[in-house]
Amino acid sequence: MSAAAPTRRRGTAQRRVERAERILDAGTELVLRWGYDKTTIDDVARLAGVAKGTIYLHWGSREDLFAALMRRDRAEMIGAVRRRLGEDPASATLPGLFGHLAHEIHRRPLLQAAMVQDSAVLGKLVARKQTSTTTPEIVVPFGEYLATLREHGAVRGDLSVEDHLTVIAAVLHGSLVSLRMMPESLRVSDERAGELIGDTLARAFAADHPPSDAARAACADATREFVDQAYAVARAKLRESLGDDLPPEEGEPS
Repeated sequence: MSAAAPTRRRGTAQRRVERAERILDAGTELVLRWGYDKTTIDDVARLAGVAKGTIYLHWGSREDLFAALMRRDRAEMIGAVRRRLGEDPASATLPGLFGHLAHEIHRRPLLQAAMVQDSAVLGKLVARKQTSTTTPEIVVPFGEYLATLREHGAVRGDLSVEDHLTVIAAVLHGSLVSLRMMPESLRVSDERAGELIGDTLARAFAADHPPSDAARAACADATREFVDQAYAVARAKLRESLGDDLPPEEGEPS
């Protein structure tokens, strides 16, 4: 086999990845503009500049394409949170984590629509009660993460995993719903929303006594480990939708 053959294969694979990304970009734009029910494969193909049949080389149905849109958005969101934790090590706490998460969610209208079950965007998918299979897979790691924080006195020990999840979900979902109802002039920036949510959770979960430096370091490691686990799950789900068309992670060779 000539040396040019592997190079050609790599080039072909890269073109497939770029084409899949272009199709996903087009699908996201149209779903947000018209809603899922009114977005057709023909529309997506036209905007992406590909033949309709080309889309079916990547996904078997419109539902599969939509699942890929959501999975890409989720993986990119968690990837962005990982980068933020790396850039700001002091934020590797539970409030800091969810503050970053809130900021990223507020920047992503498709994920927002999924979280609040927006029928104008999701259409009939709301009636089908399509839910993420990613969330249940990170509940156990989240419970282990909380156990580590409790062990080191970083959060209140009188709250269960369910208590923590209830408060976090209420704050995150509540922020999305309330901001949609507020006039534009009263809305804060995405960055500020993340800061406020992080501060709210810090106050809700604060332990009676601040942890030691060693305990804070252990909790920071646990925070990063949990986010790594969540990212691995999100990337695995994205791989199910994209297969060999999965774009490389940041820092990986293309």
